[in-house]
Amino acid sequence: MSKNTTLVEQLADFAVSARNSVPGDVAKSVRQRILDVLGLCIAATELETSKAVASFVSDQGGTREAHAIGTGKVSTAWAAFGNGVLAHSLDYDDTHLPSILHPSASVVPAAIAVAERTGASGDELIGAIAAGIEITVRLGMAGYDTETNNSVFFEHGQHATSICGAIGSAAAAALLTAGSTAQNVADAMAIAVSMASGVIESNRTGGTVKRMHCGWAAHSGVVAADLSKRGITGPPTALEGRFGFYQAFLHGPFAASAITADLGENWSVPGIFFKPYPANHFTHTAVDAARELRDRGVDVDSIDSLHLEVASATVRTIGEPLEVKQNPETGYQAQFSGPYAVVVGLLGGGGLGADLNDYTDELAQDPRRRALMARVTVGGSAKCDAIYPYQFPAALTAQMSDGRTEVVEVLVNRGGEDWPLSDDELRNKFRSNVQALISPEDAQNIEESVLASETLSVRDVMDLIRII
Repeated sequence: MSKNTTLVEQLADFAVSARNSVPGDVAKSVRQRILDVLGLCIAATELETSKAVASFVSDQGGTREAHAIGTGKVSTAWAAFGNGVLAHSLDYDDTHLPSILHPSASVVPAAIAVAERTGASGDELIGAIAAGIEITVRLGMAGYDTETNNSVFFEHGQHATSICGAIGSAAAAALLTAGSTAQNVADAMAIAVSMASGVIESNRTGGTVKRMHCGWAAHSGVVAADLSKRGITGPPTALEGRFGFYQAFLHGPFAASAITADLGENWSVPGIFFKPYPANHFTHTAVDAARELRDRGVDVDSIDSLHLEVASATVRTIGEPLEVKQNPETGYQAQFSGPYAVVVGLLGGGGLGADLNDYTDELAQDPRRRALMARVTVGGSAKCDAIYPYQFPAALTAQMSDGRTEVVEVLVNRGGEDWPLSDDELRNKFRSNVQALISPEDAQNIEESVLASETLSVRDVMDLIRII
């Protein structure tokens, strides 16, 4: 990339080059992410927040161009919004580490909505999603502090997922807008900079607004792309300028090299972690450690106590206040509980080891689970700290009533490159998510269309979901 061009211009040139051709491993990963997001969207239609969003989207009017799952055909931008909300609502969408971004939940809905409107080919869709996800991740990594191993966005209370996702979604949407040039793509991203938003306070004190974030990012991306095509322009220095994105959001230095280094050669997309379990990602290795105890034949009723060690930075999310984490009132609270994750692993869950049916209000309040959670404590460990945030490791120590001690370490997360999910496992996750809402035949047809078809057709796939 030329050093004489701005960051959005370099990203736009990269995106246009990727529009019709991405490496085979990247294309395969994108297909898997499309299937994953569609399954999450279908599963999330049952939530009360999703029903509220469906009602809202239906009221917005406009030309009926694309399917909002659970709503019907609506305008492109509102389809992107509705599906983006659904994709992020179950805390089951993919995660990039160490930025801790969830890139697919905004980029995939934005791209699918525009592709359905335009009739874009499968290759064009895959290229647009690949470029949009890559851009999202690189923008997030530019705000990652390697000294503190933390996202500066998060330290400022900002939800990097939706903020960076709006810009990545704009790139993907612009690539799929008929006749778009590299300049249109650059302008779309620069416009989206002024639309990017997301405050993460709801993670601390409650509220369901976080579920809206990826929907708003996807909506913003589509709107930015459509405005660009109509002649609205953005500043070429929208990212690095004196009053640009990184100054406005991070108030200081950012790692420009994280955006441009090996762009187009070294892809982040295949390394983004799929979530095997519908819970906060910090809890996943706790599930796996407890599953290993169960596989060893440990008798749950013979356990006196359990201590879960994780990275110190994650204890405040899944282990504090301990009395709250040991007594979640709802399935949603259980998704953020280390003790509950241990119980799911010990008792055995559905799907790939835990699925949505394991995180209900009833099970969160189940007396047997409460009694087991009361035996679980959570703390930090230097060994886990040394690995975090490139993985979310865990060690689980069980003190048995006969005096024995059982120790399990799970130092890498399932779903990443070191412990990948196979196509069959991703199909199983999809089927588990949709089994109560669509027929097995339709589910299989969607799987084959997305993962195996040489000529992936967005319109055909969305037609299979139209009744949802």
